[in-house]
Amino acid sequence: MTTVSMKQLLESGVHFGHQTRRWNPKMAKYIFGQRNGIYIIDLKKTVRLLKEACRFVKDLSANGGTVLFVGTKKQAQDTVKEEAKRCGMYYVNQRWLGGMLTNYPTIRQSIKKLQDFDAKLGDEEAIRHLKKKERLQMAKMRDKLQKNLSGIRDMNGIPDAVFVTDTRKEHIAVQEAKKLGIPVVAIVDTNCDPDFVDYVIPGNDDAIRAVRLLTQRIADSVLEGKMAAAEGVEELTDEQMDSEAVIDLNADESSDSPDTEIEGPRKPGEIAVAAESEETFES
Repeated sequence: MTTVSMKQLLESGVHFGHQTRRWNPKMAKYIFGQRNGIYIIDLKKTVRLLKEACRFVKDLSANGGTVLFVGTKKQAQDTVKEEAKRCGMYYVNQRWLGGMLTNYPTIRQSIKKLQDFDAKLGDEEAIRHLKKKERLQMAKMRDKLQKNLSGIRDMNGIPDAVFVTDTRKEHIAVQEAKKLGIPVVAIVDTNCDPDFVDYVIPGNDDAIRAVRLLTQRIADSVLEGKMAAAEGVEELTDEQMDSEAVIDLNADESSDSPDTEIEGPRKPGEIAVAAESEETFES
């Protein structure tokens, strides 16, 4: 299970909240105290809640679920893109287009348009008849779509969960996810409202190192879930082979018994053996 130490959190500045005059009272239970006019986040709670969030993401990934990473703030853009790609998930790091979740069919049409532009611009024969100005206009439209949709161009439906690096900045994404009943995992700073987040990770959402550390742990959990799923398939295959061997052995023994009615030879596929494997995760 992905873990993080108190030392790592301290070194990354995860414990620094906002100024005491800029806070949300609903975050009071996650605050340890204040120092020099700055709220200090209770890292013991961060460790515990991060572990819960990672467990959820791992279980989701192990069952084939998808996670959409969202972080359009400058401090988070590179990290969100890198970590989402590292774990094979989707991301939005430039601009959240209204309706990306609640009006996904329309967004899908824009993605199709992007794919068409890529195909045309990559085929010299298809654009040979176009004037230079028309080619430039097409390339410009493609680049605009690419900037906003590149991270979700392969996403074939709404995600099973959304990870957000700043709930105030990405409030539209959070609202759309909640409207559709999509679980939200998020870094929540002292000036944010935790009520709209299913898995709160109390932490600094402004420091690059803090955002990177927490985002990396979520991406690691996705990868762990995928590995657990792959191992489960291998174990399932082994159990099926063992079960089939036992059934064949029992069939041979029963054929020698005088009290057993002898049937004709069985055809392949007449015996179906179902094996179930249960994933166990660390607390």
